[in-house]
Amino acid sequence: MSRNDYIFTSESVSEGHPDKVCDRISDAVLDYLLTEDENARVACETFATTGLVVIGGEIGLPDRNGRTGADRLKDVMGRIPELARECIKDIGYEQEKFHWNTCHVLNFLHEQSVDISVGVQNQGAGDQGIMFGYAVDETPELMPAPILYAHAILRRLAEARKAGDLPMLGPDAKSQLSIRYADGKPVEVTQLVVSHQHLDPDLSSDDVKALIRPYVEEVMPEGWLNGGTEWWVNPTGKFLIGGPDGDAGLTGRKIIVDTYGGAAPHGGGAFSGKDPTKVDRSAAYAARYLAKNVVAAGLARRCTLQVSYAIGVAKPLSIYVDTHGTGTVPDAAIERAVAQVMDLTPSGIRKHLDLNRPIYARTAAYGHFGRAPESDGGFSWERVDLAEELKAKV
Repeated sequence: MSRNDYIFTSESVSEGHPDKVCDRISDAVLDYLLTEDENARVACETFATTGLVVIGGEIGLPDRNGRTGADRLKDVMGRIPELARECIKDIGYEQEKFHWNTCHVLNFLHEQSVDISVGVQNQGAGDQGIMFGYAVDETPELMPAPILYAHAILRRLAEARKAGDLPMLGPDAKSQLSIRYADGKPVEVTQLVVSHQHLDPDLSSDDVKALIRPYVEEVMPEGWLNGGTEWWVNPTGKFLIGGPDGDAGLTGRKIIVDTYGGAAPHGGGAFSGKDPTKVDRSAAYAARYLAKNVVAAGLARRCTLQVSYAIGVAKPLSIYVDTHGTGTVPDAAIERAVAQVMDLTPSGIRKHLDLNRPIYARTAAYGHFGRAPESDGGFSWERVDLAEELKAKV
């Protein structure tokens, strides 16, 4: 039997966190190649440390207009280091040992494996694996509250920093919220942690707390921060050296931050730097989309949905739904319905969610889920346009 009264904790990291710098660069490379060709194949990994960014992985462009994909790739390779610098500049790094204009950028991207390419060309999945989607009715975005508001805090602070309202803060930051649930609903923050890089060495932890507190209070629901909330702001004291100069970064190391903050399972695959033929990414988006529509349809208050794939095989091997005892219809009926309302082959997912677009760099920080759908197709997996059809199918 599930608990109704408990405390649950999730964390987020800012766009200036070393791993997120790498996610941003990898997704910028993906967007660039999708701009060149919607059928681009990308598996881009980035590593960053003091004064150095290393980009590697596999990419591919199809033959076009009498030119081979290999020749087309030669034309785009020179742009990759410039893209990395643009990402670092936008994030805000101008530190002595990690500066957008002076860091070394090494590009080791190469053509995609022929074996993988053949499997994808046959409309099969680019790899085997399991992917999870999740939704819960405790927030308007149908996301778990701890991760949703941990993201919101850092996103608001980044906006204020870039607007010039908090010029004394640097790009690197982390947040963590412990939220108390009563009768299954989030009601208050018991512990709030923010570690934020600052550029002024004379700032104390109390000074940083005073700077960020109005922005934190702005994004939190009324009453959740109260006299019982313990604040831990820069609890070790100074936080002057941030980003890859303070700690090396790598693409794909923040998968729980990227998804549900530990409130739901994760299949194991990272998202950033992968084109939508990779089911690690596209099927995880589809699973979130379906789970969110199940909850939006009123078929459950909480829904976990799993899909699985084999490399080179188009049809999902399995679909599993668990509504955790909150469903208004049997879980098996929802499983049948989701398979009817959406083509869950890799090509079907890409078409339904219109994923062959350069919409990915914006996902690299502050979560891939719980964001508003955008007019250019960004975050299309957050729509709830299947709710009525699902209700009709169960």
